[in-house]
Parts: sequence; C-alpha cells; structure tokens
Amino acid sequence: MNWSDEGLVLSTRRYGENSLIVNLLTIKHGRHSGLVRAGSSTRNRGLYQPGNHLCVEWKGRLAEHLGTFTGELVKSNAAVFFNDRLTLMALCSATAILDVALPEREPVPELFAELNQLIKTLEKTGWEIRYLRWEMSLLGQLGFGLDLTECAATGSKQNLIYVSPKSGRSVSATAGEKFRKKLLDLPTFLLSDDEHEVDGTCLSKGFTLTGYFLARHVMNDANQKLPAARIRLAEFFAKRSFQTFG
Repeated sequence: MNWSDEGLVLSTRRYGENSLIVNLLTIKHGRHSGLVRAGSSTRNRGLYQPGNHLCVEWKGRLAEHLGTFTGELVKSNAAVFFNDRLTLMALCSATAILDVALPEREPVPELFAELNQLIKTLEKTGWEIRYLRWEMSLLGQLGFGLDLTECAATGSKQNLIYVSPKSGRSVSATAGEKFRKKLLDLPTFLLSDDEHEVDGTCLSKGFTLTGYFLARHVMNDANQKLPAARIRLAEFFAKRSFQTFG
C-alpha cells in the first residue's frame, strides 16, 4: 500500500550506512515514521532537516510496517534559520517536543497547521511571545491545558500572578501570598493576545511555566527530559533579564 501527503520533519536517526529513519508530522497521517534510503547521502543531506516542509510518498507492504519515504522539498525552513542561532533553537525545540508528545499515526491536522504557522512566525519580530503561546496551545490540545481565567482559591479575575503547579490554575496575589514559594509565576502577557514588548525576565517566567507542565505531563510519560534545544532556549532568556523582546 502507499499514500502521499505533506509533512514537516520532526527528527531523524541514522540507520545502517547512509539511510535514515525519519519522523514526520503529516497532515492526514499524523506523526509517521519511514525509512529513507540514502537519506544521509550528499544529495539528500539538507532535505531531511528538522522543520523542513516536504511532499512525501510512503510505501509499505502492510499498514503497520515501517515502510519507506521518498520526499520532495516544499520549503527548506532549516536553511532559513541556519544563520540565526536563537530561532533555529526555537524550531528544533518545537519539532523535538512534538516528536515525543504525539502518538504515532493519529491524524492531527490542526497541530500540523499550528506548527507550520509557528515556523512562519519565527521569521518575524516578536516570535518569542508567540512561541510560548504555541506551547500553551499544545498543552491544551494534549489535554493538559492551563486555566488562567480566575483565581483557583477565590474566583477573582484580578491580579492573577501565580499558577498552581498541582492544578494548573491561576492564583491571585492575595490568595497566593502564603504559598508563593510553592507557586509558579504567571507572566501577564500570557493572559491576553495583546502584542507588546516584554523583557527577558517575563519571557524566562513563561518558559519556566510551560516547561514545568511539559516536563510533568508530556516528557514524563516518555521518561524523557525537555529537549536540549528547549533547555538552551529557556537559558538564553534567563540570562537577558533587562533586554526587551517583541
């Protein structure tokens, strides 16, 4: 059997002398693996890079088999960000998270669309906030969404500055005062869709918040830590507390 689809490369690993096993996020077939013969050859070396947009054909004798991929490049997203270390880290972080988070062969066209849109966003100013909102959206679609609409203790919608690490619900300044050392900080830019500049401290709080729930609910199930690119991305903003972004 065989099928054709569009896919974004999530990861690759060597197989044999010069072949690759490639994981793609496809529109119709979800996260799907396949063998690419000569995938690491000089001719194909730049094709199967994380984030690249491909048209692919999968062939296998039975649906449950690994099968083989052949692909044609639609857009080399990896090359677009090759000279920008920070956006390349963001691209690698997003693809690595999805590579672990998504079940195999379960169609999730909305997540393909959101990843494709995120990649386009990385080319624009202000991508840092939009990247964190993408992680928030992903948590929601995986069933681990945060409820930031009101205080978990009082129901107040005012002065929400914390998030409970247990419930994933927001907590107001007053209600959380006694427990602030046990709570996660909630950066205000995550409470609205407004576009504005934020400093490295706010972004670092955002990465700590989403990273905590990704590690707890997504990576923990796979017995893995957050991807190395995601860790480096968070560390970058943690070291730039007074620099503005957006």
